[in-house]
Amino acid sequence: MSRHLSFRSGNPVLNKDSFNSSRSLTSETMTIDGTVNKTAISLVLLAGTGYFTFSVVNPTILIFCGLGGFVFALITIFKKEWAPITVPIYSILEGGLLGGISFMYNSVYDGIVTNAIYLTVGILLSLLMAYKSGLVKATENFKLGVVAATGGIALIYVANFIMSFFGLSMGVMDPTNASLMSIGFSIVIVVVASLNLVLDFDFIEEAAEKKAPKYMEWYGAFGLLVTLIWLYLEILRLLSKLNSRR
Repeated sequence: MSRHLSFRSGNPVLNKDSFNSSRSLTSETMTIDGTVNKTAISLVLLAGTGYFTFSVVNPTILIFCGLGGFVFALITIFKKEWAPITVPIYSILEGGLLGGISFMYNSVYDGIVTNAIYLTVGILLSLLMAYKSGLVKATENFKLGVVAATGGIALIYVANFIMSFFGLSMGVMDPTNASLMSIGFSIVIVVVASLNLVLDFDFIEEAAEKKAPKYMEWYGAFGLLVTLIWLYLEILRLLSKLNSRR
């Protein structure tokens, strides 16, 4: 029996339906190496535009990148075969948005962005090695726990978003809230986001084993990129809270 027990992932981009609707009908199939290459290209594009908007902050550009990134994310999810085109564009737009957000954090706490990048990369590489060595396994119970936790966090995000229309917000979501409860909440989110990487690795590996179509390499890279962006933003929020205690 395969150690990949199901196509369950806390990442809404990578789930069972996204694979089942993309069975390969061509001779070219998805490979892990191909997905790694596509992920690397996406990260380079993201970092490039992020560096630009970090240096030249323009509110109009940030709004455009944010809305554009959201639109291309939806297109990618519903038209997976377009991923070779939409994912690079998504990476560029999200990089522009992240650059602006990073600048705002760094303007308050100098050096926080560098630390967040190091932590994000460190967590990615550590979990990848742990997954490949078998130290961390995506068992069915593991997947259920991560998916449930991710769903709970998503509900909190939605509730906080709705509250913002009434001038309210959850204190634990405030990056300047340095209370122990707020910091603990951010630590939990960072842990859950990190564990989603394991589910992403598992999904990509099984999709390659099942010979998914070649364009799914870009789609797999997209799913991994979504998780990494989430992780990076939550690390920024956590570091901001920790710096506020000084």
